[in-house]
Amino acid sequence: MEFAVSDELLGTFVPIAVYWLYSGMYILLDRMEMENYRLHPKGEEETKNIVSKSTVVKGVLVQQGFQIAVSLLLFTILGDENGTVRKQPPTLMIALQFLIAMFVMDTWQYFMHRYMHVNKFLYKHVHSKHHTLVVPFAFGALYNHPLEGLILDTIGGALSFLVAGMTPRTAIFFFSFATIKTVDDHCGLWLPGNILHVLFNNNSAYHDIHHQLYGNKYNFSQPFFVMWDKILGTYMPYTLEERKGGGFEARPVNLSLAAQSKSD
Repeated sequence: MEFAVSDELLGTFVPIAVYWLYSGMYILLDRMEMENYRLHPKGEEETKNIVSKSTVVKGVLVQQGFQIAVSLLLFTILGDENGTVRKQPPTLMIALQFLIAMFVMDTWQYFMHRYMHVNKFLYKHVHSKHHTLVVPFAFGALYNHPLEGLILDTIGGALSFLVAGMTPRTAIFFFSFATIKTVDDHCGLWLPGNILHVLFNNNSAYHDIHHQLYGNKYNFSQPFFVMWDKILGTYMPYTLEERKGGGFEARPVNLSLAAQSKSD
């Protein structure tokens, strides 16, 4: 008897599996001698982060539960009653849909993310949960308040899917890629040969700046490009310096701006 899994189900669950598999790769790397590639000394995860890793795992699973529910609801509403599978467009059209979806997701997340910092109520009661991880690590990428997860990730993902006009099959690959990118941006490592660091200026060092107190009002862009930060004046340039004792440190170029931001 033939058993088939729909593209809609795969588009819902594959990115979640990718999240834990890709994070798992970084967990394994974390157990190796990685001090020469860390953006923070190993001990700072324990001293600077406010929540335990077990709490982070539970929080991410809760958010992914909401993500599954909204995704299945969206596919149910948009699905063909006859069960017809939409034909895949030509490769060039799929590439264009990827670019459109990346632009839509970046635009949505930039403005929603920035607003959650500007609005003191939302920051205190919603977004600050993510910033309890001052030293980011891979599987903490989606450690958010459920409301933030719904607004930034779930609704942002749905808009990207709808505006780009991609098929559920294309969505499997797009959301898996977006998941890998998000996890990588929070991995806390600067690894040689990381292709994502070659292709994107928005990377683990760029996002690490935002997680520090002095960068709290800068580098809102996520997960792909940095254009909105540069256009709207929230870009904090930095240099990647070798840290005494091993590893790297992302340091703001304008130290006076960083000091002012830290005191605000």
